[in-house]
Amino acid sequence: MAPIKKTPKSNTIIQVAEATGLSPATISRVLNNHPYVKEATKKKVLEMIEKLGYQRNNIASGLRSNKTRTIGLIVPRISMFFHAEVITTIQNILYKHGYNLTICQSGDSVEIEKNLIRTLQSVRVDAVIAACTLHTTDFSPFEQLMASGTPLIFYDRVPVEKTSAMVIKGDDIQGGYLATSHLIEIGCKKIAHISGPLDCNLYQDRLKGFYNAMKIADLPVRKEWLFYQELTKENARIALKQIFEGPEVPDGLVADNDTTAIAALKFAKEMGLKVPQDLKIVGYSNDPRSEIITPSITTIEQYPEKMGEKIVEVLMARLLHKNMSPTEISAPTIMPVQLIRRLST
Repeated sequence: MAPIKKTPKSNTIIQVAEATGLSPATISRVLNNHPYVKEATKKKVLEMIEKLGYQRNNIASGLRSNKTRTIGLIVPRISMFFHAEVITTIQNILYKHGYNLTICQSGDSVEIEKNLIRTLQSVRVDAVIAACTLHTTDFSPFEQLMASGTPLIFYDRVPVEKTSAMVIKGDDIQGGYLATSHLIEIGCKKIAHISGPLDCNLYQDRLKGFYNAMKIADLPVRKEWLFYQELTKENARIALKQIFEGPEVPDGLVADNDTTAIAALKFAKEMGLKVPQDLKIVGYSNDPRSEIITPSITTIEQYPEKMGEKIVEVLMARLLHKNMSPTEISAPTIMPVQLIRRLST
């Protein structure tokens, strides 16, 4: 009978250390992507790891250290320009800090969002970053996550009510005000506004900015020209048809995303309206499409890279200082916005 071959044991961190002549602590720092490890040392260790076929047991390592070096991120849709830019910035900076990023997509489904929260908690991520769905009004699943000791940062789409989580959001009241006041300054008297669902803080705030600008200019707000809906091109066309079938039509439009603004530009061309002579349009988000379309769209810049940088800055401070007071944690960070004027106004 042929002898039974023993399955070789997986290489351990000790064996990697012995093979390289380095300490186990140094090997561990390389595996955790520590920022202060020399490139030459990192290269030496990684080459030996590949040669030995070492496979790290991340789960066991996380159980021992009570850290997984992984951050969970929940976003509505990865395809959205703003969130794609924020995600890229967060991932790049977190990697330099030795953390991995697990990206989850809710698809704007409240039920999927709840399941994702439970999943991230079950795999023991070190923290969660979340932009909520358009329709999230029950934040108890997030509260349960924090109760388990997991730090939480809300960004962009955040709770309307006060929360003990960290909050980072754009200055959407100012954004709505800048968009509307710009139209007023260049001569618009009759302004329509296509906004998003008012369950969401973004559209509550942008609407406040719209009303503030109209009030200061002493201009009437026409309820029949206000729409609160998911901001798709299909919904934009439905709203625009209703706006322009009346006896009186607007000379300005505030669209609360660039998808709606672009849809409005195409609709105006179909109606034989000249932009900006007959209708002036302002969008929101500075999506790259807004610059390359003809005429280019005036829009509100949200600086997604700066928001991503701020999210990681706040997160690292929280992970390094676990005993932050509730006041420090709950104070929201408001990120600036800016009007980018182009040819649609």
